[in-house]
Amino acid sequence: MKGKTFVDTNILIYSLDNNYPDKQKISRKKLSMLGKSKTGVISTQVMQEFYVITTKKYKRDQIKIKNLLKFYENYEIVQISVNLIHEAIDISILNQLSFWDSLIISAAVQAKCSSILTEDMNHGQIINGLRIINPFVENNINL
Repeated sequence: MKGKTFVDTNILIYSLDNNYPDKQKISRKKLSMLGKSKTGVISTQVMQEFYVITTKKYKRDQIKIKNLLKFYENYEIVQISVNLIHEAIDISILNQLSFWDSLIISAAVQAKCSSILTEDMNHGQIINGLRIINPFVENNINL
């Protein structure tokens, strides 16, 4: 991965999910690599979703998840603003994507990322100049 990479919530969640050991291993490797290279980017939306999903759905300890979020503060963090919300609405309409995926895209564009690491969009697709990368796609050797 060249340039900065925006990380979607599902990648963070898989890093903790013992039900999918292969995805967990890949997620942890990618997150570690992005952390070491200082090229990882997340948004306040991702932080919020991660906290809620891991503490509510997966019943993880709230303090442990809060502390884990502190680790991700080493990544660049995009603050969701009113302007990003308006941009996300436009992206959603133009590309027929969910609002939430479009908000990820607008945050990644603002951070000048070259790619988004996610399982939720079409692998290889380019949206607003961002390459969508699903790290779990077989034979994906360029990650």
